[in-house]
Amino acid sequence: MTIDWQAFTPWSALGGGALIGLSAAWLLHANGRIAGISGIVGGLLQRPAGDHGWRLAFIAGLLTAPLVWKLFAPLPALVIDADWPVLVIAGLVVGISTRYGAGCTSGHGVCGLSRLSPRSMAATVAFMASGFVTVYVIRHLWGGL
Repeated sequence: MTIDWQAFTPWSALGGGALIGLSAAWLLHANGRIAGISGIVGGLLQRPAGDHGWRLAFIAGLLTAPLVWKLFAPLPALVIDADWPVLVIAGLVVGISTRYGAGCTSGHGVCGLSRLSPRSMAATVAFMASGFVTVYVIRHLWGGL
């Protein structure tokens, strides 16, 4: 394994991680809510929730962030090496899994771990293990689909 030093961007990664942590802490402190994307979007689909305003603002921030980035730097190239059926199946699997797992990687991995939640620690280990196994199977057993 080698590192592509031309594409290695530790400062932007560190800055992005700090912004994610800061925004998650701010939402928890200001609103008492966990910044888990599946829970935020799922709350928009429930009637009557009565708290759609902050949820819509959060999602609007996620969608407008690339536009703000574009004001200061070119956007990175978007490369998706999968066909539409694979993307649809993957999206459905992730969506169903977040419901069964009571949260997503942002809710458990970012917010839950920072609160030392045992449930989030178990969920994050399961996410990571599933990712490791998936990459191993696809790259080494199936020949790198």
